[in-house]
Amino acid sequence: MSKQNKIKVSIIDYGMGNLFSVKQACEHIGLRTLVTSKAEDVFKADGLILPGVGSFGNAMSNLTNLGLGEAITDFIKKGKPFMGICLGMQLLFSESDEFGKHKGLDLIKGKVIKFSAIDKDGNKAKVPQVGWNRIKKYSHGSAWDKSPLKNIREGSFMYFVHSYYCNPGDSRFIASTTEYAGIEYCSSVLKDNIYASQFHPEKSAQGGLQIYSNWLNYFK
Repeated sequence: MSKQNKIKVSIIDYGMGNLFSVKQACEHIGLRTLVTSKAEDVFKADGLILPGVGSFGNAMSNLTNLGLGEAITDFIKKGKPFMGICLGMQLLFSESDEFGKHKGLDLIKGKVIKFSAIDKDGNKAKVPQVGWNRIKKYSHGSAWDKSPLKNIREGSFMYFVHSYYCNPGDSRFIASTTEYAGIEYCSSVLKDNIYASQFHPEKSAQGGLQIYSNWLNYFK
């Protein structure tokens, strides 16, 4: 049995994720997966993925009601590989202003804020961002080369669907940035054993699958 066939990855189901495509991507590279909403399955896993599409407040309520917020925090504190995707990235932050103020998991200090409907040149911006956009290295850090983006060509296109973006309090955690609506924002982060992206690797063709393959390097 190959290394990846021995690795058990739990994909968290809290009623707000495109779970099937994430599961397919993991199984494509040989990972054993379990889609679950049970905290005990989180603790048994070698790796954990938190996907998500939807509103921040509802997502946090669902995680709390299922006892998954505490389970995710405890899992990450153990140093095991964790991946957050789209809303799953945003939930790691301290707070969001989506439909009011909502507290996040606070595993990465910072806020989740909405794209402005008017860009810096005074033109109307399309919000949400839906479609392909480029990612590039953050010019003041080295997180890209330490993250699952390491072998990804800078300027590669990834697939995005979102109206809000993350603003980390510590720029050292920024792995990639992307330009949209007249701003350059954080599109992925790396903090210790946490890797998270605003874009969807599982919907980003071969480049996205390469990110999943690179993630294998985090498993001991």
